[in-house]
Amino acid sequence: MADSDMYGIRSAFLDFIDDPFRVAASPSYRFFEDGLLVVSEGKIEAFGSYQRLRSHYPDIPIISHPHRLILPGFIDTHIHYPQTEIIASYGEQLLEWLDRYAFPAEQQFRDPDHARRVASFFLDELLRNGTTTAVVMTTIFPESATVFFEEAQRRNMRAIAGLMMMDRNAPEELLDTPQLAYDRNKKLIETWHNIDRLNYAITPRFAITSTPEQLEVAGQLKREYTDAYVHTHLSENCEELKTVSRLFPESRDYLEVYEKFGLAGDRSIFAHCIHLNDSEFRRLSESGAAIAFCPTSNLFIGSGLFNLEKAKSTSNPIPVGLATDVGGGTSFSMLKTMGTAYQVAQLRGQNLSPWQAFYLATLGAAKALHLDHYIGNFDIGKEADFVVLDWRSTPGMKFRNPRDEIESPEELADVLFSLMILGCDRAVDATYIAGELAGDRDLG
Repeated sequence: MADSDMYGIRSAFLDFIDDPFRVAASPSYRFFEDGLLVVSEGKIEAFGSYQRLRSHYPDIPIISHPHRLILPGFIDTHIHYPQTEIIASYGEQLLEWLDRYAFPAEQQFRDPDHARRVASFFLDELLRNGTTTAVVMTTIFPESATVFFEEAQRRNMRAIAGLMMMDRNAPEELLDTPQLAYDRNKKLIETWHNIDRLNYAITPRFAITSTPEQLEVAGQLKREYTDAYVHTHLSENCEELKTVSRLFPESRDYLEVYEKFGLAGDRSIFAHCIHLNDSEFRRLSESGAAIAFCPTSNLFIGSGLFNLEKAKSTSNPIPVGLATDVGGGTSFSMLKTMGTAYQVAQLRGQNLSPWQAFYLATLGAAKALHLDHYIGNFDIGKEADFVVLDWRSTPGMKFRNPRDEIESPEELADVLFSLMILGCDRAVDATYIAGELAGDRDLG
């Protein structure tokens, strides 16, 4: 079975094979204290116990990551690359924050050189934090989308992105028209959708910044390109809801605005969804749409506490993935995002186990994005995107986790929880994209 393009990774491994919101923890995951991942041409050839598999692959080179835990690469289901420079901007709630910080920052992306500089930093920062797939918002300038796709393609990353659509309630420099949005999106879809590891998302920013005519154009694009995604915001902020109600008085609620234009379906990704009513939860479940849970952003901008328990209920289950939502979000780290998600659940009187948190950042997010046949766990044939974690990466974490091996499910749960509460980019030892080392802690 020797192959010049085949090699093995030896370490401790964890991945998920079922949803720990639906089943008990133990049948939802696979853990190998001493595991072997065999990679061939960027895909997973074999996965399991080192002792069992090594004899089947006696001649392949082995890369060892001792005293580390390897998981599938993290998946960020909602983030704004043009807001990279305004992360940690002080003192506003959503609508004021957009006017004061986001819109001025986005006006700079008419310049492709600026867009490329930010996109390059942004994608490297994702990789440095162990994020290998992301659903990304750009701006209304085609250059910003083109540059993003080029930089993601150059890194061989999985990414879903699209040109933002806005034709009202924003600065004049950031407005398009329905026809312009249609023409620009059509060209970009035909250039980038399903190219290499890239997919396209039809991206009206949110209902406030699109006229009915533009939302109709978004719906037309979705009808023409049925496997394209829809990516937008829904029910983030109370003032936002009031504005949407005033702009669309004929709609009974916020979700219906999107439903009327054919934008709520099984490839729709709705960020936030904090203030949904019971009917909206039910209709989202029936549509197959996914929710991007953005805990650091929801707290930082003061939007509210997402009801994760209701979204993952057995009565009306909705696919959910974790999201950083930079720049309203406060970190590129999915570990920090998991920790804040735990705190949001606590404030709601709910619970979020470490199994559930890591599921939402890996296989759960992949399922929400209909990418689970490509990524999300270590099933044979999937793409070899993975992250190498050091649970003793800082003095505090080393003191908290004195053992450098994980020998039981109880120890594993404790290590995972400490990673999501205390971990950050320093806990990411290395990131692999399609089997290739994309970044490690020594390289920065």
